[in-house]
Formats: sequence, structure tokens, C-alpha cells
Amino acid sequence: MKKLLWLWLALAPARGADLLIGAASDLGPITEKLAPAAAQALGARVRFTLASSGSLAQQIAQAAPFDVFLSANESYITDAVQKGYVDSSTVVVYAYGRIALWSKNGLARSLEDLRKPQIAHVAIANPEHAPYGIAARQALEHRNLWKAVEPKLVYGENVAQALQFAESGNAEAVITSWTLLKGRGILLPQEWHAPVRQTGGVLRSSAQAETARKLLKFLASPEGKKILFEGGLFPP
Repeated sequence: MKKLLWLWLALAPARGADLLIGAASDLGPITEKLAPAAAQALGARVRFTLASSGSLAQQIAQAAPFDVFLSANESYITDAVQKGYVDSSTVVVYAYGRIALWSKNGLARSLEDLRKPQIAHVAIANPEHAPYGIAARQALEHRNLWKAVEPKLVYGENVAQALQFAESGNAEAVITSWTLLKGRGILLPQEWHAPVRQTGGVLRSSAQAETARKLLKFLASPEGKKILFEGGLFPP
């Protein structure tokens, strides 16, 4: 398995072990505000691991020491509950996600523009394990563009890597999470894909279950919802 991207955020005086959170990559930019606010609310240091939801699910199956799993897709949490990894009583939909389109050179202003011969490569997160990759594929299918665009697709391990392909010029356009493109991308209609129900839960193996529960409650608090919304997610 590819190495996970670790984001270390020690943002409060230590009062015991750090709270370890396996979080979907679309939350990356949001953690800059979320981590210090959560640390203050919990009175504990918070540490995030960012990766695709599918990759995180595999890590959890291999006994990764997370306290909380924040997936970009409800199905991975449901599966983790069924396998006994996540406490079903803690499961909560903490936000809805959206996808967006961006091209460095401005060639892609709509999905239909992806037909252009000047756009030779289109990056999306791998639909095999990334919920936003699934949403991108569904949007292309909804617009009857999948057959035309599929030969151009390059797959990122997660939404962040897909964006890197476009930023580096290895792809002329990208469809990725709105959280990574807010302020520069084109938000696509939510009706073009199934709802991206971002869902979280506490791992049964957590030695800090009470603190982990508080983290999920914080996400549902007015302050938590505000941070998520400002970062490009939408209230459940």
C-alpha cells in the first residue's frame, strides 16, 4: 500500500495521549482551522492522518491505531461497523461533500469542455477507493461524457493527488472535491451524482472513546459546522 500522508497537528498542551484521526483527504485544508478549534474544545492534542477513505479503511482493518474514522463516504463506515471495527452507536453524518472542476489554463469551464482535444488528460481520484472519484464518474455518466472522457482519465490515489496532477501540468483538468478547489474551481450541481455523505465513527479499539465521541459532537456543534461549511462542506 502506498505510504499515507501524515499531517501532524500538536495544537494544545498534552493531557494524555494524542487523539488519532484517520480522515479523508478532502478534509486536508479544513484541518488548519478544525484542528486547533477541536484541540481547544477537547483539551487534547489532535493528530490527523489524511488518505482516501478506502485506504484508511484498509489501514483500520490492519489495526491502525486510530481513535476516529472520518470517511468521505458512508459505505466505508457501514462496512467498518459490520466488521466490528467501529462502534455503531457513534456513527454520524457530519457533512455533505460536492465535486468541482478546475483547469490550470482555463480551458475547462464545463464538463462538456473535457471533450476538447487540447485537454488530453483529466485527473480524478481513483473510484476504486475514493468516494469523490465515484462522484466524478457519476457526474460524467450523468452528462453522457463517460465514454468520451474515460480514455483521458488519470487516477490519483486520493483527491489531493488528483489535484496535484492538474497543478503540475500532468493533467489539463481535474474533477475533485470542492474543499480543495473552493475559490478557484467550478462547483458542479449536486444532482449530477449520488450524495457524498461524509460520515464518522469511533473505533472500538480506541482507548480514548469518550474524547473521540466529543470530537464527533464538536463537528456537529455550531462552531464545528461553521468550520466545515467555510471549508467547502455542506451541513447534513
